[in-house]
Amino acid sequence: MKITEIRESTRPIKSNIRNAYIDFSKMTLSLVAVVTDVMRDGKPVIGYGFNSNGRYGQGALMRERFIPRVLDADPASLLDDTEDNIDPHKVWATLMNNEKPGGHGERSVAVGTIDMAVWDAVAKIANKPLYQLLAERYGNGTANRQVFVYAAGGYYWPGKGLEGLTGEMQSYLDRGYSVVKMKIGGAPLAEDCQRIEAVLKLLGPGQRLAVDANGRFDLPTAVAYAKAMAGYNLFWYEEAGDPLDYALQAELAPHYAPAMATGENLFSMQDARNLIRYGGMRPDRDWLQFDCALSYGLVEYLRTLDMLREHGWSASRCIPHGGHQMSLAIAAGLGLGGNESYPDLFQPYGGFPDGVKVENSLVTLPALVGIGFEGKADLYAEMTLLAS
Repeated sequence: MKITEIRESTRPIKSNIRNAYIDFSKMTLSLVAVVTDVMRDGKPVIGYGFNSNGRYGQGALMRERFIPRVLDADPASLLDDTEDNIDPHKVWATLMNNEKPGGHGERSVAVGTIDMAVWDAVAKIANKPLYQLLAERYGNGTANRQVFVYAAGGYYWPGKGLEGLTGEMQSYLDRGYSVVKMKIGGAPLAEDCQRIEAVLKLLGPGQRLAVDANGRFDLPTAVAYAKAMAGYNLFWYEEAGDPLDYALQAELAPHYAPAMATGENLFSMQDARNLIRYGGMRPDRDWLQFDCALSYGLVEYLRTLDMLREHGWSASRCIPHGGHQMSLAIAAGLGLGGNESYPDLFQPYGGFPDGVKVENSLVTLPALVGIGFEGKADLYAEMTLLAS
């Protein structure tokens, strides 16, 4: 049993939108296929992976360093103790061979993308949904196939005023989401408050709004927004300042009693641990958004979950960024609090398998082997082009 080939293709996911920091007009991602010599129905088992939006494709790093390390390794060194499957932890160690600590910005995305494809292959070889495999190996043995999801959107579109924003948010509510999220920080405070209040008027009983500043604010601005939004009963106030400015996050907490969220731009267990140590995050109300596809993959995410438990945090306070099926599987298998969702953006990579409906912001994952990409026709069409 061995990995015979790893393929990468850089794909566009461009969109005419922006948040408080960047526009997405030139955004790309890496799509990866990990090909094995295990045969099913006359075809090799292939695992697929891709990185989340907001970080560009990392094909150069993969081709120059990470893919050759795996293909040059002794195949037996990458197998689990039974030699009946690939060991993702051993593959991860091989990927990171001869890499110095620190410097997590871009290589964490390259490794995380390959890691996703490896886990997809491992679950397929085991002939199980990934969420069930994770529940058996690292959870309580039973996956919870019903996962909370919220609808992320509310970007700044050229020429899109309040009517466009409210129309978008209403469309998410109409599709079964009870929690929706919009961007702030790309307009003056007074204008953002108008935008927030326009969306709040749409919400019925049990429906909530989250806001996301994408790390735009300095401390005075973050505090000004906190004071202005204190009475809005928001689901959370996300990433007010630079993701590595733990002091800003800690100093903001006394000014904002409701829930805050951050972590999507922290790319290692060590960075996540520093947030927990020094960022003033509150385990009784705040949310952590670490995204395995951007942060060295599930192997590293398991270390992050171990760290959180040591610091008194529940995995249920984690709602990953990214809106992809990998995090859905982790949420179902390991008891996370839910997952982000992009109903209309970054397609075909976001979203759920075909036929999965959102009801009161919950989805029920189908019993698909692996991560479940094959259940989403438009996405799987892209993947088969890479594998052919």
